[in-house]
Amino acid sequence: MTPDKSLAKKFQSMECFDKGIENSYQLLPSRFVSLSENRYLLTNEVGEYLIVSKKQLHGYVKKTLSKSSEFYFDLKSKHFLFDDDSNVAIQLLGLKYRTKAQKISQFTALHIFVVSLRCDYSCKYCQVSRQTDDKVTFDMSKETANRSLDFVFKSPSPAIKIEFQGGEPLLNFEIIKYIVLSATELNKHHQKNLQFVITTNLTFLNTDILSFCLIHNIYLSTSLDGSEELHNKNRPRPGKNGYQLTVKGIKEAQLYLGFDKVGALMTTTENSLDCVKEIINEYLALDMHCIFLRPLSPYGFAIKNKQTDKYNLQRWFEFYTEGLEYIIDLNKKGYFFTEIYTQIILSKIFSPFGTSYVDLQSPTGAGISAIVYNYNGDVYASDEARMLAEMGDSHFRLGNVHHSSYPDVMLSDVLLDTLEYSLAESSPMCHECGFLPYCGTDPVYHYATQHDVVGHKAVSGFCNKNMKIFRYIFSLLERDEVTKNILLSWVRP
Repeated sequence: MTPDKSLAKKFQSMECFDKGIENSYQLLPSRFVSLSENRYLLTNEVGEYLIVSKKQLHGYVKKTLSKSSEFYFDLKSKHFLFDDDSNVAIQLLGLKYRTKAQKISQFTALHIFVVSLRCDYSCKYCQVSRQTDDKVTFDMSKETANRSLDFVFKSPSPAIKIEFQGGEPLLNFEIIKYIVLSATELNKHHQKNLQFVITTNLTFLNTDILSFCLIHNIYLSTSLDGSEELHNKNRPRPGKNGYQLTVKGIKEAQLYLGFDKVGALMTTTENSLDCVKEIINEYLALDMHCIFLRPLSPYGFAIKNKQTDKYNLQRWFEFYTEGLEYIIDLNKKGYFFTEIYTQIILSKIFSPFGTSYVDLQSPTGAGISAIVYNYNGDVYASDEARMLAEMGDSHFRLGNVHHSSYPDVMLSDVLLDTLEYSLAESSPMCHECGFLPYCGTDPVYHYATQHDVVGHKAVSGFCNKNMKIFRYIFSLLERDEVTKNILLSWVRP
């Protein structure tokens, strides 16, 4: 039988095997999202990214890239693909993923004690539905404090932060002292990295309180909304002297405790929108080096007084970007100053570690990163969950320290269901979004605004806000080397 010569083949040259033909490399899990008409953000499971053109993205997905191209090596080095020469990429990607998720395994680090609902202020945007300062029935008792501390030290986290909130916690300073001393004594056995923070308006700050804070290394966090006129309008109190008392308290605490022991937050109201530079200047005048340009949250009196209807997301975003541009200019002039939310996102992008910021975790950090013990012993998955309960909806109540055990609370269906529903990797629209490695799902927000823990992301204010911010941050990273280096200097582990 004569052989069919048409079946005869000769060997091809080496060049033919180096054209990146289909199946010459394997894609690793990745997602992409459009930044502009011909620019796409390509991200992998651990948040490494490349900004690519439509042509590059098409070549990557269709596996038609030349293996000798610079783009191919960029993809390979950042774990977007692997070939026969780089099977170790899968192990490296797994190692990075475990590092990012490490904080989840450490479990609850932040324990919030609501020691009183009483407050001397009457802020229209108050998220916690405070009580007048004469209603002592809304104070935490020693019995509740002891039961809550039992829960605190059952957490496997090597670091424990106890944060005192209200109302105004200094109205029940005796219970703060009791908790600090009791926790310090308990920690002689547990050997945790223990830290305390008091979130206070500083009205009742005095030398005795400052002395106690100095001895026990307690940090103070307060609210400063801007200039005297703006602050007093946003945060009214009898005597109309909230701004004076706040600034006086900040300065005294800085001198007594140290500048690093005092921080401040602001809340954006309709009165704030046209004066972001002036607000930042107030922080500069107090020698502070950071600010959180926070929008209103849909809880408490902010809803009852319809404060959240006073401006929309786009108007707040304009406020935020104007403020961030001003902050970048301050850094260019040599004054180190950061915007906290931007800093958290940048750290998620560039740090090898995950974040403990509850709203930007997947699954949510509610319960597993932070937990709240209300004045009456009720336990909530997050501070926002407690705020929702003050509005009459206890959906996220996990139990009560007087009637529930630690396993009852941490293994409750409420918490486990919330964690399951808040996994962004399996949430509709989130699972395919290129911004997923940097975002979260915030189930409490979606429940409060849409009556659904998962939420419809297409109409989610949380989602729309973050996507605007992500796009803006990546545009800043591309702007020029000076701006990029300033933003990189904000990154924290």
